[in-house]
Amino acid sequence: MVDRMVSLSVGIMLSTSLLHALPEAFESKADPRSLFATLLGGLLAFFLLEKLAVLRHSHHHEGDGHHHAHGHDAREAGKSGWMILIGDGMHNFTDGILIAAAFLANPELGIVTGVAIIAHEIPQEIGDFIVLLNAGFSRLRAYVYNLLCSLMAVAGGLLGYFTLERAHGMVPYVLVFASSGFIYIAVSDLMPQMQRRATVKESVPQVLLIALGVGIVLFLTSGH
Repeated sequence: MVDRMVSLSVGIMLSTSLLHALPEAFESKADPRSLFATLLGGLLAFFLLEKLAVLRHSHHHEGDGHHHAHGHDAREAGKSGWMILIGDGMHNFTDGILIAAAFLANPELGIVTGVAIIAHEIPQEIGDFIVLLNAGFSRLRAYVYNLLCSLMAVAGGLLGYFTLERAHGMVPYVLVFASSGFIYIAVSDLMPQMQRRATVKESVPQVLLIALGVGIVLFLTSGH
């Protein structure tokens, strides 16, 4: 199920950013050079953020031959769990701002942006839940903390709506930055996951689900 959602989210995220968010931004009165600079800066920013996450991630596992003091593994797992929560909360807060910007630009764009984020968040949240369980969190605590992190999107949406409504000129730049995130996640994270399963039997459903994702976005925006 998670693998299927990854393929579907690739189609939705790429078509949302390339067919709707970016054209919406470039059709505004904003300077195209500044928008392209924002796109470049966004791609590099997501690359650096991923690098920092990789550098901070602990690759130590039980039984890997390393000798540590008693309780070290539990402490390390707990730290990784809290880092997942902090990163997820910030990510959801940003998603809320992006959805608000999309709705301010165009209601249909807001809908497809929300769908794109949901399609990506479902497999990510499942993965985060599993990481929290492995980090020693009980099922209830992992569920509650994941829910609280998800609610950060509401806070980001409210802040984005009331802030960007007064600074409407920033909306195209937020849309471009959002698009850079969608493109980066799809191309550098999700697609490589799909390439690891390269048999014809596994590739055909992937291609069909990507096409379905594109079709969903086109259907939702058919009146635009």
